[in-house]
Amino acid sequence: MTEEIDFILDSTKESMTGSIAHLEKEFLNIRAGKASPAMLGSVFVDYYGSATPLSQVSKISVPDARTITLQPFEKNMLQVIEKAIMIANIGFNPMNNGDLIIISVPPLTEDRRRDLAKQAKVEAEDAKIGIRNARKDANTDIKKLEKDGTSEDMCKSAEDEVQNITNTFIKKIDELLVVKEAEIMKV
Repeated sequence: MTEEIDFILDSTKESMTGSIAHLEKEFLNIRAGKASPAMLGSVFVDYYGSATPLSQVSKISVPDARTITLQPFEKNMLQVIEKAIMIANIGFNPMNNGDLIIISVPPLTEDRRRDLAKQAKVEAEDAKIGIRNARKDANTDIKKLEKDGTSEDMCKSAEDEVQNITNTFIKKIDELLVVKEAEIMKV
């Protein structure tokens, strides 16, 4: 195959890999019952006038499956961190004991588990849309090459290869979704 086709295939794989990486990151934000530092990934603290990720102003640890503790690097940040967690509206009620902020992660109800499973399906579908858009872009580029004189057979085999790549990535998304749903629904 020509260099142009190889470039199109490589950039398509790269784009689809980005969709998978984004999906995995979104799945981390969907909590499955056990406490995890990733649950606080969306929390930003006002640290001397700039929005700073929570992980950069405190030590986040998980002593057990239902508790997250935060130990600020500076004592005067306790109330600021506590307020930031409340503002983030992630469903946690932080408790401040003067040294640490303790967050008890409530167990999930059956309804909440179903809602989270639906949310996981939506994220997986969004990732599939990203994969399909990458396929469409690749096929458009291949058609342009065909108009510019690349042989029809080469372009057809390149389109087949793009479809094979797409099928592989869609299957990977389905596998990730099955694992995440099982994790969410496990009591």
